[in-house]
Amino acid sequence: MAGFIKMESVDLPILDGAPVDGNLMMIGNMGSGMAEDDAVEIERISHHVDDMIAKVDELEQRVNEVEQFYLTLSKKQPNNSKGSSVVKEKDEEKHISSIKKQQQDATRREAASAKRMQELMRQFATILRQITQHKWAWPFMEPVDVEGLGLHDYYEVIDKPMDFSTIRNQMEAKDGSGYKNVREICTDVRLVFKNAMTYNDERSDVHVMAKTLLAKFEEKWLQLLPKVIEEETRLKEEEAEAQRDMQLAQEAANAKMARDISSELCEVDMHLEELREMVVQKCRKMSTEEKRKLGAGLSQLSPEDLNKALEIIAQKNPSFQATAEEVDLDMDAQSESTLWRLKFFVREALEGSGKSSVSRGGNDNSNSKRKKEICDALAKTAKKRSKKLSS
Repeated sequence: MAGFIKMESVDLPILDGAPVDGNLMMIGNMGSGMAEDDAVEIERISHHVDDMIAKVDELEQRVNEVEQFYLTLSKKQPNNSKGSSVVKEKDEEKHISSIKKQQQDATRREAASAKRMQELMRQFATILRQITQHKWAWPFMEPVDVEGLGLHDYYEVIDKPMDFSTIRNQMEAKDGSGYKNVREICTDVRLVFKNAMTYNDERSDVHVMAKTLLAKFEEKWLQLLPKVIEEETRLKEEEAEAQRDMQLAQEAANAKMARDISSELCEVDMHLEELREMVVQKCRKMSTEEKRKLGAGLSQLSPEDLNKALEIIAQKNPSFQATAEEVDLDMDAQSESTLWRLKFFVREALEGSGKSSVSRGGNDNSNSKRKKEICDALAKTAKKRSKKLSS
């Protein structure tokens, strides 16, 4: 933060409570008022600035989306060394160029996985057919006739009834409600026999039949299980690869969005520069007395506002040392646009702090507000440009 300002070229005494000139920035030859054609010009420029600001807001929103994506991504991935950044960029270009191929590969993987799952289903159906064709399978082929057999407590003992006809129907379902894998079928087959063993006494025929068939089923299931585990492992690996491909596709889309946004921001920047030049050309030169009063106003600013004022100067003058302990400010060396922006800033800062005693007329207030909005809007792009150059 600057300790104090040394003014050059203009006699600027430091006066407590020194008023800041309330004159508005004049456009063309206005005298004490604003000409109608110049008011129209101000309005036209103001509309241009509003359009540009709306465009910048939209672009900033899109930038935030990209930043949020990469922020989430960085939390999921470990930190790599700086030396790996070049490799990462090359890998990114490689993945972007092959993104269509990756999507095609993903489609082929899904088709191959579905085909392998169908084969496992077919083999499991063979096991199921062998079990259901056993001479002791008949009690388990259809749902238990609870009412017909007078089993009034059946639903109190059995939470989820199951039978082989229900299993068969679900295996053949075409509406998406069927089994997703063979483990789901295996679970229901076991449930058929365990329900029978739970409800019937262990000395009953149904209990013995269920226990015997369950043992036979488990023996056949163990023969198929290695293939099931192999397919499950393969499926997990493919799902992980598909997730990586999806992430790379998102990165590619965001990279393209970032490039598009950068291009659009450059275009907006160019339009704002044109508007700035239009405004600067119409700014009348600030008089020596106005510069003196501006300097007096600067001396009354709070340390925070003073730093902001110095930043305004530095935006148009990169060599200006705004953070030095002692700042040499040559008012005559500043551009007219910088001086007017300083004047608007100082007046607003002092009015906000209650130090300004200058009264304004209604129309002057309206015109001043318009011109201040224009100056503030045109200042935004300079600040963004300086950030872009420094990065």
